[in-house]
Amino acid sequence: MRYYPVALILILLLSTECGSESQKNNNSILSGADSLREMEYRTSLEFSLTEAEVDSVLSARNIAFSPSDKKEWEDKGWLEYRIINGTKMYFNRAVSNLLLVKSFHLNRGERDSAQANDSRILFRKSHTASVVSTAGASSSPVLPVNIEVTYTISVKPDAVPPGEIIRCWLPFPKENNQRHSDVYLLGISNEDNFLLAPDSATHRSIYMEEKARKGEPTVFKIAFSYTSYGQYFDPALLTILPYNKSSDIYKRYTKEEPPHINFNEGVRKIADSIAGNETDPCKILKKFYYWFSNNIPWAAALEYSIIPDIPAYTLKNMRGDCGMQTFLLMSMLRYKGIPVKWQSGWMVPPGAENLHDWCEVWFEGVGWVPVDISYGLQYSADTRLKEFYITGIDAYRMIVNDGISGDLFPPKKFIRSEPFDFQRGEVEWAGGNLYFDKWDYEIKIRYIQ
Repeated sequence: MRYYPVALILILLLSTECGSESQKNNNSILSGADSLREMEYRTSLEFSLTEAEVDSVLSARNIAFSPSDKKEWEDKGWLEYRIINGTKMYFNRAVSNLLLVKSFHLNRGERDSAQANDSRILFRKSHTASVVSTAGASSSPVLPVNIEVTYTISVKPDAVPPGEIIRCWLPFPKENNQRHSDVYLLGISNEDNFLLAPDSATHRSIYMEEKARKGEPTVFKIAFSYTSYGQYFDPALLTILPYNKSSDIYKRYTKEEPPHINFNEGVRKIADSIAGNETDPCKILKKFYYWFSNNIPWAAALEYSIIPDIPAYTLKNMRGDCGMQTFLLMSMLRYKGIPVKWQSGWMVPPGAENLHDWCEVWFEGVGWVPVDISYGLQYSADTRLKEFYITGIDAYRMIVNDGISGDLFPPKKFIRSEPFDFQRGEVEWAGGNLYFDKWDYEIKIRYIQ
């Protein structure tokens, strides 16, 4: 197996501009007639269940309901639908979301008991307890985990005409964070023609091209390894200074970034009502965190590209996945003058690897502090463990993104499938973007002792 030190690869990069104004324009949702058609198409994929099909799934799940029950769930946003071409169509994961939200609001004790005894939650609590005890008062990264990844994108057969070139961007771990080290590219399906994005890029990626063949999938594969660390900042030991409001960090990370980091009326009202007269940024963060844990359950999300305002959507429906909760939290924090930046990539605990979003808050005199809003409060009598994810993070992560809506490397010609984040990858050809339904991805994780 060949090993490619990342530093050497960067030296060999072709001289290509990392970003352009046209790419920034491409990252917006879309515009014009093409935009309308694309949005209709993406929406139809998300809302593909008829009312009869949803009723059948509800019955199969042994969920007793009357017409008035169903209307109440729809009015609350618990059973999500849209009218498409005059027909009521339901979100693909509407029923599973209904069960999650109902258990959160109506059977909280039973739900919490089940979660507290879930093997994944128990593993997480044990691991974070080790992070806390090992970190002590230092706040330094601890408990390194050596991880080897094989990641594959397979474009479906005949997604494009044979002979056409397919362009593909795959996620790759960032190195400019103290919780990552020893990043190596171990192998790649096209060793002779690839580009690795510089570590300074908002979204770290590897770019490749392959020619489509009739009747065959077009496969892009990479293997890499890296070391990830956990980190914990004990709030009782932090000395937080007043913000330097003229600093670049403060000005950049307290401003709105429409459409999904914004100070809409709902954001302002909820942030003010929770924060009250509190001015300490760590205490405001803690207040916000408790409010989320008590009011916003995790639920599967629509693709972000079809949502015009994620904070407003999350507040209206009072639910959201990791990214939705993170966008809302960031909007609330920035509105209150607390710098915060997006961070995302993967969560990679044993047997539970998946896409994941979180953020980092800037405390003056301390630095960037990780916050995972959707992991929530842990089931523990130890306050440090219970509140771990307010100022800490586990070692089972892969950081790919340090912001949103950045340029890809090299720039993408067509609108992205995910205009804001970058976790699965992006694919296109001369005829346009290849949306998520045109390809599959696979994550394989191995832990190296």
